[in-house]
Amino acid sequence: MNRRHLVALAALCACAAAAPAWAQSNEIRIAHIYSKTGALEAYGKQTQTSFAMGLDYATGGTMLVVIEKDDQGKPDLGKSLLAAAYADDKAALAVGPTSSGVALAMLPVAEEYKKILLVEPAVADSITGDKWNKYIFRTGRNSSQDAISNAVAVDKAGVTVATLAQDNAFGRDGVKAFGAALKKAKLVHEEYLPPATTDFTAGAQRLIDKLKDQPGRKIIWIVWAGAGNPFKIVDLDLKRYGIEIATGGNILPAMAAYKSLPGMEGAAYYYFGIPKNPVNEAMVSAHYKQFKTPPDFFTAGGFSAAMAVVTALKKTGGDTSTNKLISTMEGMSFDTPKGKMTFRKEDHQAMQSMYHFIKIKVDPAFAWGVPELVHEIKPEEMDIPIKNKR
Repeated sequence: MNRRHLVALAALCACAAAAPAWAQSNEIRIAHIYSKTGALEAYGKQTQTSFAMGLDYATGGTMLVVIEKDDQGKPDLGKSLLAAAYADDKAALAVGPTSSGVALAMLPVAEEYKKILLVEPAVADSITGDKWNKYIFRTGRNSSQDAISNAVAVDKAGVTVATLAQDNAFGRDGVKAFGAALKKAKLVHEEYLPPATTDFTAGAQRLIDKLKDQPGRKIIWIVWAGAGNPFKIVDLDLKRYGIEIATGGNILPAMAAYKSLPGMEGAAYYYFGIPKNPVNEAMVSAHYKQFKTPPDFFTAGGFSAAMAVVTALKKTGGDTSTNKLISTMEGMSFDTPKGKMTFRKEDHQAMQSMYHFIKIKVDPAFAWGVPELVHEIKPEEMDIPIKNKR
């Protein structure tokens, strides 16, 4: 494997006048391990772009060195790259990865080297749940945050739900959390398909068979990442059976499929037009200036991770010793494009707002279905379970 595809050094410019005192001494190395290639390449690219953008915004440009590594979505590779980042590259901490499967493989490495891994955007509950250790923090939302916010949209008496998800940690953790969050609606079937599925006909037919004779409102809740378009199942004439689709947010290219689903309900982690705060305004403006397009779903996450890193380093005065960083980051609040986030002391999961949307709007000015905000679901409104064994 050619090393230059795995490691790229990107030193942010040193601006002594604007830089805080801690940045004027020795450089601080941060490893960013993500899916530069592979099935989740689109997600990884957004995180990489916005992590750099967020560091620049938060520091004004300082002596931080970001060491980029491509895990290709492969757990074993991610594990070895993280070990190399800590041992060979002398990274003070690491950020990433994109895939939940890769993240789960990396958790023991952080514990072995006693170094922080700030998880962004891998989402599986088990990352800050039963597989967690004290060196793991996460700015990305977890499956429970996704699920509980989406349950707000569909959890009503008389509603019957079936789920369609990928057969991996992301999909299974998501459905498990979603099912646990339902208090009024009835969950009758869970359909899991291989992550690389492109033909959803057989799975959709099983979902239809489970739902078609149910009374009341019938919903298929979809949780999917990467390639494949599960929303193609609408071509099977779900309306004939009175079946609706619900889902969370996604990257803008995937949300093009939402245009065929006006009125669809759900809850999103992020959509650039929803949060109203100075950090989001700055990120949206910078993204339009650089790319002539709005920031996407995972752009907010990379920016948030950068804000967390810089906030912690400013609070420690540049001290990168792990114990100092952990004591500083536990309970730490920091500004993000989604508003304030806070690392929960018990499991280091970032508590954050989610966005209940309803009635996807078709707007000819956009190539995707536009989610219209119903309610910002604040962290204190969600009872996110603590699932670790601390």
